[in-house]
Amino acid sequence: MTSFDLTLYLVTDRRMPKEGFETVVEEAIRGGVTLVQLREKEGDTGLLYERARRLKKVTDRYHIPLIIDDRIDIMLAVDAAGVHVGQSDMPAAIARQMIGPDKILGVSAANLTEALKAEADGADYLGVGAMYPTKTKTDADFTTREALEAIKRSVHIPVCAIGGINEKTIPDFKGSAIDGFAIVSAIMASEEPKADAEKLKRMIGNVLKK
Repeated sequence: MTSFDLTLYLVTDRRMPKEGFETVVEEAIRGGVTLVQLREKEGDTGLLYERARRLKKVTDRYHIPLIIDDRIDIMLAVDAAGVHVGQSDMPAAIARQMIGPDKILGVSAANLTEALKAEADGADYLGVGAMYPTKTKTDADFTTREALEAIKRSVHIPVCAIGGINEKTIPDFKGSAIDGFAIVSAIMASEEPKADAEKLKRMIGNVLKK
């Protein structure tokens, strides 16, 4: 399986930026992003395939694994590093069967029960949250810091926090043992993605002592 690092995990949002999508991602990688997820909940399969293919050229250039949200067919079509599934997507156990043992499988979890099941079903990492309200996912359940830490203590796979993660909220996780943060708008909506990724990476390093 491709090795991966959850420290600064960029999750894309097609609504931002309006232009220069791949450029923003590339600048963010240059600023320290360690993993990229292409998340597209709308749009035609053909357009999604083309975007994934173009984005993989960028991530391959910098040796950063590309994860595809939900769409196993797109992941296989572009030979991405893995797929991420939520609780209402393809069941994790079935996703693992479909992608095989060598691809990365990420699973969203909002509580300990979901986290333990995801690990048992073959997840390689967990995205835990939403930790805070977020405009990119308005229907998300919220996860407390206590629940996040209980999950981290109970599973044997890496855990990242997601949902409203930015420079104001990252310090809240000081002393936690998590492995990183999944970030959307703090980078994708930035006018200076490289500089902001660098700043976020430094903050994460200080908070998680990496």
